[in-house]
Amino acid sequence: MFGLMGDANLFMIDSFVRECGGNFIPATHEGSTILMAAGYAHVSGNVGVATVTHGPGLTNCVTTLVEANRMHTPMVILAGDTPVANPRHLQSIDQRELVKVTGAGFVQLRSPTTVTEDVAQAFYRARVERRPIVLNIPADFMWQETDYAKKILDVFTKPGGVAEGDTLDNAIGMIASARRPLILAGGGAIHARDELVRLADMLEAPLSTTLRAKGLFNEHPYNIDIFGTLSTPAAYDLIAQSDCIVCFGTALHDFTTDRGKLMKDKRIIQIDVDPNAIGGGLHPDAALVADAALTAETILFWLNEAEIPASGFTRELDTTTLTAHVAGTDKASEGFVNYVDTLEQLEDALPKDRVLVTDGGRFMTEVWCRISVPNPHSFVGTVGFGAIGLGLQTAIGAAVAAPDQPVVLFSGDGGFMMGGINEFNTAVRLGLDLIVIIANDSAYGAEHIQFVDRKMDPSLTEFSWPSFAEIAKSLGGQGFEVRSSEQLETALQAVGNRTGPLLIELRLDPADVPAMRI
Repeated sequence: MFGLMGDANLFMIDSFVRECGGNFIPATHEGSTILMAAGYAHVSGNVGVATVTHGPGLTNCVTTLVEANRMHTPMVILAGDTPVANPRHLQSIDQRELVKVTGAGFVQLRSPTTVTEDVAQAFYRARVERRPIVLNIPADFMWQETDYAKKILDVFTKPGGVAEGDTLDNAIGMIASARRPLILAGGGAIHARDELVRLADMLEAPLSTTLRAKGLFNEHPYNIDIFGTLSTPAAYDLIAQSDCIVCFGTALHDFTTDRGKLMKDKRIIQIDVDPNAIGGGLHPDAALVADAALTAETILFWLNEAEIPASGFTRELDTTTLTAHVAGTDKASEGFVNYVDTLEQLEDALPKDRVLVTDGGRFMTEVWCRISVPNPHSFVGTVGFGAIGLGLQTAIGAAVAAPDQPVVLFSGDGGFMMGGINEFNTAVRLGLDLIVIIANDSAYGAEHIQFVDRKMDPSLTEFSWPSFAEIAKSLGGQGFEVRSSEQLETALQAVGNRTGPLLIELRLDPADVPAMRI
């Protein structure tokens, strides 16, 4: 359980640790607890758990609750509330209304005698609704005693069975008649990898993923990697040539479809267990609210029954070309390193079994394209709300969930100043195997480029930050500043000899950082 203690949860935390033998991980800011639990949930596959106190303890979590909700993260937040008997308490607010605006769910702890039922309800809802659930606990309940009776809602929590009916028949007909079919998998289809591969192999269709499913089809000969604005130029052209896209477990975000351009003049089939995912970005030609794996198996069965021949679309594909992004150069201004070239060196030098976490900022899209991951569970991007400053906290949760894997965090300078510095010492205290790479262009890069594009003075977006490498050292970790290829080599050697959290600060020219690919 990740948390920050206050008046309304401190004795509960004490009981969790001393009486229950629980593992409590203290953060330095309440919003961090939500992100740590989110990182833990994504990598472990379990429900994340966090706890905060009432009033400002909960208001400090608003941005992070929105992020967790947008990323469909199952978690339970044990939130203390002011005593029922004191409506004029200094920190009293309507916590239910606050939670509602974030999109998270809310469960009120009704009384000490219903505590086990209410806790069970919160965990059940977190699983099936795939979002944060705030369990609201009045502070005056903490010292109450009640008999314990184990309560677990024993419910099958994987809805969305086998597709059937006319819509399925129409979808199969579109796939059977396609000459250049392509399969797209999103975060809702990660569990269906084997079934999607079998379908793709039978159809001779290329495989691609959304960002959230990054790494799902690693090593497959016809994997064209990320679909959409993050595609390579060759993959983008291939997608444009396709005539039918079968989409599993993706809501087809604007960045995935390049605002609809990639889906124009194609048959679109969308399969998702969540009915809200259908039709939000564009209207498919056929939509099935059903499980991705079961639906892929069903489609494959009927195609084989009808003896539909393979499309032949993959027979002349050159996967190496299709997955190659434009190469960087080693050219950089004095005192800076070239960002793309440095990323390519980091791809080779960083531990291969890594968990990759990215904060928000101009730097992030090149990282997504050039830094690989072993599988989708080993990638967490804090991109649900377009916020910066959420990465390091998420990385801590990921590291707790995967103690045998090194965690690599990429963050911008603005994001690290906003939310990274205050939790870097938390990583040090926990002794986590964490490698933090700061893309420091001494500016708010996304805003900087807008001033430059309009030929305006960008100086308001530029900052003279302190040395992040020295800050890392002062907080108990290792720190390396990189302004040259020689300093980069020294930092990469230190990666192999790290003994705890290590920070590499890449000094970048703000005028020489590639634009975001979104």
